[in-house]
This record gives sequence, C-alpha cells and structure tokens, in this order.
Amino acid sequence: MPSNDSPATRTAVFPGSFDPFTKGHESVLRRGLQLFDRIVIGVGINEQKHSGRCAEQRIAALRKLFAKEERIEVEGYADLTVDFAARHHARFILRGIRSVKDYEYELNIADLNRRLAGVETVFLFSEPEWACISSSVVKELMHFGKDITPYLPEGLEYE
Repeated sequence: MPSNDSPATRTAVFPGSFDPFTKGHESVLRRGLQLFDRIVIGVGINEQKHSGRCAEQRIAALRKLFAKEERIEVEGYADLTVDFAARHHARFILRGIRSVKDYEYELNIADLNRRLAGVETVFLFSEPEWACISSSVVKELMHFGKDITPYLPEGLEYE
C-alpha cells in the first residue's frame, strides 16, 4: 500500500462529535473502507457544545476500538474540517446520511468545502436499521437509564 503521504493513497476524513460513536457511525466507517485506503476519524472539539464525555475520552475510546485496524486513525481537531483534511492529505470527507433532512444540511456544507479547498464529500446512506439512531438519541436513552448497548459498536467503552 502507498505511504500515507502518497498522492496515490485515497484518504478520507470522517468528522463528527461521536458522542457517542454509534453502530450507524461504525457502519458508514466500515463501508467507507471499501472506498478508501485510509480513513482518519476526526473527533470534533467544540467547547461550546455540551458533550457527555470530553474529547480526550472519546478519542481514547475510538483508538482502543480500532487499535487493530491499521487503515483507521483517530485524532481530535478544533478547526475547519477542510484544514483537518489538508493536514492528513485527505481529498475526501466521508459523511453518513440518515434522512432527507441530513442530506439538505450536509449538501450545503459539502458545496462550501469543495469551494474552499477542493475537498469532495462522499455520502453513504445509513443502513435502514440505524437510520433512526443518532448520538443525541442514544445520550437521551442513557439519561433516562435505558440500555444503550444495542446502539454502540461491540467493544466501545462508553459510560
């Protein structure tokens, strides 16, 4: 396989808050590995957004979850996604789409990212069984004492 800095390497960034990282995220990521040589999970750090876990905890949990997958890296970032992509020599942003609402929101961001930096966004539609699951829904279930393990990847530590 080409080195990470090689122009021949097809690298994508997969950005999000991932609080928590759900089976829907995992599905998009694993399907994305069929398209890309390397995917860098970008855990967004936004001090103004209330998170259940701090960014360092989310990054550590994802690094542990994907420790055996050499084609996946995990890093935090607090700047524009296109700048994060540039640091990783990524020409693509990978995004999951659950609904028309997601599509409309993501389309505008994709157009802007292409204009700003020439970075293309690749959309993968959610598998039907995960379309109704979001990190926000999972956090709400957890808040009310419900079991969230059916919605999290096996091996992900989230408390």
